[in-house]
Order: sequence, then C-alpha cells, then structure tokens
Amino acid sequence: MTIVLTPYWSNGVQRLKMAPQPPPKPPHGLAPPTLDDDIHAQRCMAQFRGKDKDIEKYIYLSALKERDPPMFYRLALRHMSEFTPIIYTPTVGQACQEYSKNYRHPEGIFVSIKDKGKIRSVLRSWPKLEDARISVVTDGSRILGLGDLGINGMPISIGKLSLYIAGAGIRPHSTIPICLDLGTNTQKYLDDPLYLGLRKKRVPTAEMTEFMDEFMYEMSQAFPKLLVQFEDFSTDHAFLYLERYRNQYPVFNDDIQGTGAVVLSGFINAARLSSQASGRPLSSHRILFFGAGSAGVGVAMQLMSFFTLEGMTEEEARSRIYLIDSQGLIYASRGPLAEHKEYFARTDYSGPPITDLIDILEYVKPTALMGLSTMSGAFTMEAIQTMAALNPLPIIFPLSNPVKLSECTFEDAVRGTDGKVLFASGSPFPEIEWKGKMLYPGQGNNMYIFPGLGLGAIIARCSSVSDSMVEASSLGLANSLTPEEKAKGLLYPVIERIREISGDIAVQVIRAAQAAGVDHHTDLRSKSDAELLAFVNGRMWNP
Repeated sequence: MTIVLTPYWSNGVQRLKMAPQPPPKPPHGLAPPTLDDDIHAQRCMAQFRGKDKDIEKYIYLSALKERDPPMFYRLALRHMSEFTPIIYTPTVGQACQEYSKNYRHPEGIFVSIKDKGKIRSVLRSWPKLEDARISVVTDGSRILGLGDLGINGMPISIGKLSLYIAGAGIRPHSTIPICLDLGTNTQKYLDDPLYLGLRKKRVPTAEMTEFMDEFMYEMSQAFPKLLVQFEDFSTDHAFLYLERYRNQYPVFNDDIQGTGAVVLSGFINAARLSSQASGRPLSSHRILFFGAGSAGVGVAMQLMSFFTLEGMTEEEARSRIYLIDSQGLIYASRGPLAEHKEYFARTDYSGPPITDLIDILEYVKPTALMGLSTMSGAFTMEAIQTMAALNPLPIIFPLSNPVKLSECTFEDAVRGTDGKVLFASGSPFPEIEWKGKMLYPGQGNNMYIFPGLGLGAIIARCSSVSDSMVEASSLGLANSLTPEEKAKGLLYPVIERIREISGDIAVQVIRAAQAAGVDHHTDLRSKSDAELLAFVNGRMWNP
C-alpha cells in the first residue's frame, strides 16, 4: 500500500498527515471468492436500472454512496447523464418532499434556531474540521419552486455536493451539507408526525439575521478554508444574505449567481446563432423575463454582462432587459415595488398595466423569452408562435425546475416554431426528431457552473467570490463547445465532459480572482495557463 503524506499548517507549525486511504478489502473469507470491482459495477447498474420509480433509484444511489462511495462516484462519472436527473433535479425535488418519510441515516449538519448562542459547539462536532473546503447551506424555504419544505430541504445540499465531487473532483470528506432549521410555514409538515424538523412557524427576519450573523462567523472560525454556497433561500433572504456576507466571507448564492452564469453562457451561444439568422447585431437583442424572484432578477443582472461585453454602458445594457411579475410588466410608475425589482423597472412606459403575456410580447418584441416563474405551461402555444412571428430563430428558455413546473416543454417549443427555436430548460427534456432532423434541447443546468467555480475558488483560496469570477465561469462554459457540439446546434456541451469543463472553468475563475486581488494562493500567479490547468487537474479526486 502506498501511503501519501500531505503537509498542513497548525498554529504556525507545518505538520504532515496521512492522505485518506480507500477502504480496505474485506479479509479473505468475508466476501465472495470471485468478487470483482468491474463486474460489481455492472451489478450495481443492473440493480439501479431495475428500479421502476425514480425515487427508488434515488434511495438506492443514496444507500450505495453510504456503503461504497468510490463505486458510487465511479459510476456517476461513467453514467453522468443517467445519474444527474436522479441525484439532482428533477428527482431531488421529490426526495426533499419525502425526506422525513424516507429518512435512513444522518448526513451533514443540522443547525436549528434553538442552537442560537451555541452554534460553535454544533459546528465543532463535525468530525473532519481540518478537511472542510466547501459547504452547501439551505434553510429549506424555497426548494426548487416547491415552496417551504423546512428541514426536508437537506437533500438539496447533499445532492449539490455530490455533483461537486463527481463534476469537479472535490474530495468527499471535504464537503459539508448543512440545513438550517428556522421553522416552516407549511402546515402539512407541522402536522406530519414523521416530520424531522422543529414544529414552529418560521422566525421573523430580524431574529433570523441575528442567527445568520452568528452562524457565518462561527463557520469562518470552525472551518477557515471553507467556501459557502447558499442554496434555495426565499427570494428576500437570498438577496439580503448574499449582500450582507459576500465581502466578509467566501460565499456565493447559486440561485442568484450560478443560475445567472449558466444562462448567460447559453444565451451567448444562442444570441450568436439568432443574430446570424436575423442579420441583426448582437447589441440589438431584447430579453423578456417571465418571473422576477431571486432567480429571475439574478439572471437578469448576469445577462447585463452580455451587453457590456459588446461595448454598451450599464444604462444601455439595462434598457435591453424587461421583467414580468404576477402583476404584469414591471415599470416605475406602476406603484410600489419590491426592492430587488426596482433596478429593472421600466422608465420608458407609464401607461396602464400590461398583464397579458401576448400583449407584452407584442409591445416589447423580444428576441429572447426567459421563464423563471415556476408556472407550468405559462408559455402557451400562442406565446411561442408570437415569438416565432417576431424572430426567424427565437430564443426560448423555460428555466423553472423541476420538469412539472417548466413554462413549456421542448416539444411545445418545437411545434410552435416549426423546429426553428433555440431552446434551453432548467430540467432535462428528450431530443425530438422533426421533419427528418434530430433536434437537441439545451439544459441550462447549474452543474455546468458551480463545480468549476467552487473548485477554482478553493484552489485559489479566495477571500471572497467576486462578480468577475462568476462572469469568468460563464464565459469559460460558453467557449467550451467542441466543433461536433456546434455542428449539432448545441448551446451547452454534453454533460459527460463535466470534469474537462470544470477544469477549464476553474482556470478562468482563478485568473479572475487574481485580477480582483482576492486570491491567497499567490504562487499560482506565475504559472502559465497550461501549467495552471495541469495543476488544477492534478488536484481533482478520482474514485
């Protein structure tokens, strides 16, 4: 057996520790005589595929990850497109809803409002304090558009970290899934005898902020090398805590920044194709957002980069973006607006409210329609046909998760545009043969972005996650298409290349961190891009 010793610093003294070893084989006689890893991989896949319900597949994979992590991640890398819809969206949504019913064993850290004042002791009970590098933290208040799930949101943190491990080679023992139990406002969980969380309504924002201040400070003390990803907080709290902590700690919000980055990447490739079809310049695009929550506004903020990269001013970029909420088109003279909506409120319209989507489409004449509303079927056939009438090659991105909440299906978009559409969704849809040609839907899946973004931030030892780092991850993804993928008209690369993509994105993120001056691993500055990529790939864990 090869024993690897790795250096680390403790109280100003450099020490050595043994790198984690794979679990030993069972002693002779305690396993079948011809047990073989390659054959066992086939056995595991046969058991996985033998489940007739996706939630049963999820439960099986959770058990496999608990019993044999190397096998789980080996199979995840080998069958990424088959595993991703199970361990992440859409199946993870059902796993969250049924978490208390299907609970098997503890995984991660649970911090409740009752721990306020003693959060330090809760965090320091984690057995691998020195190894912690990344945590996904949720309060379960807005899981995948499914509403307030309370402590049942824990699987979203677990699922995201599984993708960090599989997609970017983060070591499993370096990850910490965390669920904050601040109560739930969903009565059916409060009445459910199996519910695992506190049986109380959510605490008010002022009390939550006191809790979050203590939590984030103690996280930085217990895990000084930790990157924190906020996940599925309610809209107002998502913006509040991102702004409150982003300059104090290495933290980012995947719903606001990760979603925005992956959509920007797909939009860059779609806009190029759309402009080629219309003959109009890239700067002429107009984007209409259906949905103005944290994800919608976060994506809109990120897509401003598309226009500023074309040489436009911030004000000119903002003028190309329109938002719709539950009361219709958002404009300044409509009345009081939530703070996060004010930035994109139109000042060039002051007439009566426009609430019908078709009327708004005809007024705005957008080249791109983005859905982040969690309203199933909101993009009606009439709306899709209107987009096709306005554009020779319209961009239609129904991005709400899971599939049942998507604003339209790929088939709807293909039929409504006669196959002439640039499509990406938040959850997967099957490819379609249309008039003798195979058409492939894009999936604007955050897992293209956050593994590489997280890996780059960890390796560079960033003190914060800058906007330029998020933008760099998006541009890295946009430029990752191979000639074969471009020939198929794909907006995103195939998911089986996730490790390669994450490595490339990590390099771009590290360079952006260096330019922003937030990197602490300054030795990397002298490396060429090729040397840095080799260094990044060498740091990836392989099962």
